[in-house]
Amino acid sequence: MNEHWDLTKIYENDDLMEKDIAFCKKEMIPGLRGLEGHLGEKEGLKKFLDWQVKAEEVLSRLGVYNSMRSDLDKKNVKNAAALARVENLFYEYGAAVSYADPEILALGKEYVEAFFKENPEYNQFDFAFEKLFHEAEHTLSGEKEKLLSNYRPILGQASTLYSQLAVGDSHPKKITLSDGREVEVNQSNWTSLEGELNDPEDRKKVFEALYSFYDEHKNVLGEIYSQVLNSQLAEVKSRGYSSILASHLEHNKIPESVFHNLIEVASGESAPLKKYYEIKRKYLGLEKFRSYDRFVQLAKSEKKYTYPEAQKLFWESIQSFPSDFQEKAHEVSKEGYVDVYHSPGKRSGAYSTGGEGVHPYILLNFEGGLDDVFTLAHESGHSVHTLYSMENQPIIKENYTIFVAEIASTFNEHNLLDYLLKQGTLAKEDKIFLLQKSIDEICSTFYRQTLFAHYEYEASKLVEKGEPINHEVLSNIMIKLYKDYYGIDITEEVYKPFVWAYIPHLFYTPFYVYQYATSFTASMLIYQNVKANKPHAFENYIKMLSSGGSMYPIEEVKLAGVDLTSKEPFQAVTKRMAELVDELEKLLAE
Repeated sequence: MNEHWDLTKIYENDDLMEKDIAFCKKEMIPGLRGLEGHLGEKEGLKKFLDWQVKAEEVLSRLGVYNSMRSDLDKKNVKNAAALARVENLFYEYGAAVSYADPEILALGKEYVEAFFKENPEYNQFDFAFEKLFHEAEHTLSGEKEKLLSNYRPILGQASTLYSQLAVGDSHPKKITLSDGREVEVNQSNWTSLEGELNDPEDRKKVFEALYSFYDEHKNVLGEIYSQVLNSQLAEVKSRGYSSILASHLEHNKIPESVFHNLIEVASGESAPLKKYYEIKRKYLGLEKFRSYDRFVQLAKSEKKYTYPEAQKLFWESIQSFPSDFQEKAHEVSKEGYVDVYHSPGKRSGAYSTGGEGVHPYILLNFEGGLDDVFTLAHESGHSVHTLYSMENQPIIKENYTIFVAEIASTFNEHNLLDYLLKQGTLAKEDKIFLLQKSIDEICSTFYRQTLFAHYEYEASKLVEKGEPINHEVLSNIMIKLYKDYYGIDITEEVYKPFVWAYIPHLFYTPFYVYQYATSFTASMLIYQNVKANKPHAFENYIKMLSSGGSMYPIEEVKLAGVDLTSKEPFQAVTKRMAELVDELEKLLAE
């Protein structure tokens, strides 16, 4: 079985990729530039929209291919250069069309609506234009948009610098455990090592082996994150947003109340989380509960899974779902679409990518533990979502927002957990293990991601006030939040205050992580509706998956029966957490 990506499914060879690049440079970009000043003419607008469809198709293909190839080996200079070349092409494209939004806005909403009525073949752009008019006050003149687009490569450099430092220049460290074993610690295996080791001093060694890197580079990492914040601030000032937070929410019409309700509930109702860690501390016989003790299992599953076994387990868990959903879940794991195992230089973690004409691909760093089975279910959820969107939406509406992206993935995790809990007669150890798994999912996806979002918010407020940003300032924010959310004093753990430097999303995609928590909240309620056999629950869920990027995300979630504009959905998560922790406490006392 081929357990690596087959990128020839995108480009059979580099010559074909070069043809796409040449097409962009010699035909598409000049063609788009030549339409400046002509969008008020119906034929000019039609030609522009035709080019947009082509651009979406070709640039998506180039971007996905080169990003994936680079992620397979971050140490490969040739691949990094190829990716940089394509990223520059994106910047060129952005500069070439920078005149478009101001010209379309000048036509007026009534003119555009009449255009779509007369030319229904272009209706796939209707929602994009609706969003454009919604953001009209933040769109600048053609000349100013062009000027801003020229600075975009510089403003986006922080994420590239972070990637090259934190991934490209990082190296695994070897440590000697208390039993004399020598182990290599890297970003892919350190959490599994923490979960396996019984000796707190061994866990401390593993943690420090990984996190010492962030201490060694704290000044540079602090400066890089300062650049991330200042890049966002430049956008806010240039476009007239009220804040950095608003600049990330307004485009998708997400009320700020959604964000504030989330952090208020998660930070204000963290008592169940603190109780859970106190239960763990006592059960493990620890004097102090450290952040790296979070990974220790109260009961261990010695079961290891091969990748085919993990696939089979996931597929069995969805047998009660509609056949079309099951078929798609098999489709996304076909040979060539999943890169399974860790290798030197390969990007850590896991993700699903694709869409806009490109079949979804999954990156894993599979180690064989139960967590890896859940990761497969999670990423398969993303890919299934992508297939539904590709099947039901035109290319311009395929790309669903981050806000809904984590719903399908965590939905699969809820279901897999339930499936495992229902399997036969479970021993006490098995019940404890799976119950803890359920609690840890809420800890990591709801509380932890909200903590990081809270951190981003606090840091953004500082830079908006003109206050200096450095590693000490950033670490102090984390120290306070870990105390508020977890009840853990991370000043007692060497290197832990640098946890902000460990989270790549903070550098790559600011104000992304809060959407893990909102998506988790939505998926939990959607799954509960499906589990309770509420009429049309799964049908409504598929409607949401199929809607792609055809409407605002808050409305998409409502399609599936959840309203995230109130505190109640978030409070339902903290209530569920309290119930599970109480259940665990009783089970441990038996």
